[in-house]
Amino acid sequence: MNDTTTRRVLVVGMGVSGIATAARLRAAGWTPVLIERAPGRRSGGYFVALFGAGKAAATRLGLGAHLHDRGSPRPPVNLDRNGRRRPGAGFRDLPGKPWLMLRGDAEQAAFEVLPDDVEIRYSTVPTAIEQDAGGVDVTLRNTESGVEVTERFDLVVGADGLRSTVRSLVFGPHEDHLRRLGYMVVAFEYAGTPAGLDPGQGATLLEPGRSMWVFAFADHNPTIMLTYRTDDVGAEFTATPAQRVRAAFGPRPLRGTLGDVVDHLESADNALFDSVEQVRMPQWHRGRVVLVGDSAWCVTLYAGMGVSSGLTGADLLGTMLERHDDVGTALTEWERALRPYIDHYQDGAAGDRKIFMADSHPEIVFRRTLPKLAKTRLGGRLLERVMRVDDIEKFKNADIVGRVLDPGRTSVAGPA
Repeated sequence: MNDTTTRRVLVVGMGVSGIATAARLRAAGWTPVLIERAPGRRSGGYFVALFGAGKAAATRLGLGAHLHDRGSPRPPVNLDRNGRRRPGAGFRDLPGKPWLMLRGDAEQAAFEVLPDDVEIRYSTVPTAIEQDAGGVDVTLRNTESGVEVTERFDLVVGADGLRSTVRSLVFGPHEDHLRRLGYMVVAFEYAGTPAGLDPGQGATLLEPGRSMWVFAFADHNPTIMLTYRTDDVGAEFTATPAQRVRAAFGPRPLRGTLGDVVDHLESADNALFDSVEQVRMPQWHRGRVVLVGDSAWCVTLYAGMGVSSGLTGADLLGTMLERHDDVGTALTEWERALRPYIDHYQDGAAGDRKIFMADSHPEIVFRRTLPKLAKTRLGGRLLERVMRVDDIEKFKNADIVGRVLDPGRTSVAGPA
């Protein structure tokens, strides 16, 4: 292999994918420069699940020692607006027992393994990207001072999220790549315990075309997720999140846990309110520019694979750049190995969405009977189909990088 100690890589975005990529490429001998639009690091964030693929990548990246499963041992409940409570099922019941945590936990863990000599520039964005066969010239703007500089890199990694600036500069406008699914999502941290629940108790409320989820943690405030169907995504942004949620869950009064949750949304800090969208691209790299994580393949919150796929993409990118001296070959082989899994996560979005939201009253009644049916052999298989257990085993729990390193490997990821 050639000496890569002088090869510079610009990583745009300090989310999970960006920080993990910078750390992995530094370990591969590259010199990263990590830039972030915000004036400082973010914290907190909403609920995420780390499936087997993510666990394997986190372990290989060295993040394992800085992560732990926050999932509450209390069984969740199903609620309705009349106050009825029924036994529910949660993420901890899925194969491989995914770790439950906050997005900020994964970002902090990635930051812990980022070497101190990696240069970080906050309040910095790319404004122009031009490349040739030998490198990439990037114009960087400091948003506080307004100063712009142009620097040369051997590789640029766009890890700057769903509406990626790198993607728009190199691959074209957002509308060429974003696919709206017709749903909205609201997520925020609830300070304390929602009304009607016990500490550490999760809950779901399912109604046709809308749902509320309370993701409970053993050692942290719960995360709330509200999601609903919409025929006009643009109109959803003409009012506050709480106003839109009240309209979507109307006209019946919002009582009990649901009412309390929406009341707290009124004053929630840093609430996520966005349309559910995927990024669909025929290719994730162009020349010496590559996209990683949501900027390349956003699989939606419903898939539960955002952090896992971001960590896997970072780990695999470092692996391929170590294996191949030629950047173009490395990026091609990286995408060839990763795309079958990402395509499956994206194609399965409709099925994954049905885990979080029902379309009709009969479907809701069926879902409510599943915990009892699960005690029978037939009911157990029905529950496995609803929860897409076979897909989880084959794709979400796969040690993707392990299979690249050892092509004969067939087992799923196993770090617990």
